[in-house]
Amino acid sequence: MEELRMFSGKKAFLALVFLYMSFGGVYGQSSFTQGEEQFLRNKPQDALVFLEAAVAETPENTRAFLYLGLAYQQLNRLDEAIIIFRRVLPQADTDTALIAYNLGNVYYAKGNISVAEDFYTQALEANPGYASAYLNRANAKLTRQALQDAVYDYEAYLNLEPGSAKRSRIEQLLSAIRSDFAAAERQRIIEEAKAAAEAERKKRILDEVTASLQSAAEDTKGLSSGSEDVLGYEGEFELE
Repeated sequence: MEELRMFSGKKAFLALVFLYMSFGGVYGQSSFTQGEEQFLRNKPQDALVFLEAAVAETPENTRAFLYLGLAYQQLNRLDEAIIIFRRVLPQADTDTALIAYNLGNVYYAKGNISVAEDFYTQALEANPGYASAYLNRANAKLTRQALQDAVYDYEAYLNLEPGSAKRSRIEQLLSAIRSDFAAAERQRIIEEAKAAAEAERKKRILDEVTASLQSAAEDTKGLSSGSEDVLGYEGEFELE
């Protein structure tokens, strides 16, 4: 009987140890660690409660803000993502480019293209080698039909990422844009030539009319010469 009690006690102790090993580590983790773990497992909803606690507990933890903002973004809670990213941006330090880039992505998703472009630019100012920021800024410029500026950014992206899987598609896009540029340039030259020819035609007509009117004026002047004088009669005039 005593042995049975000892066995039962030992079994209960082992069960407690197992529970501690299984869950004690989780409870001992920081909110950020648990939130990061859930986020990296692609469980943004599960990560939220931990990451929200983390930014409250450690407001200096830029990564907590970054993960929280991204979790909101993945859940399509875009306004909340913007609040979080804007809140941390002034203190982001070495993560400035990353935060600004993600702010650009959120604004792009909301359809605010010009603001998105501004944040991509800020990301590039913080990190001139940020290839993805060039790519997304190029997309923003393409969306608002700033084609020449878009070409520059696409080329910059390809220079930074020569082995990009998107290279073929981007090169096709650049080829199409350049073809449009060439066609537009040809059309501009044609239109300018037409305008110049029309201007020359109108000038020639005007010159001809002016010359004709001048000639008519000269002819009129010859016919009326001396008409201003009163003709006299020099002979004698007698009444009968």
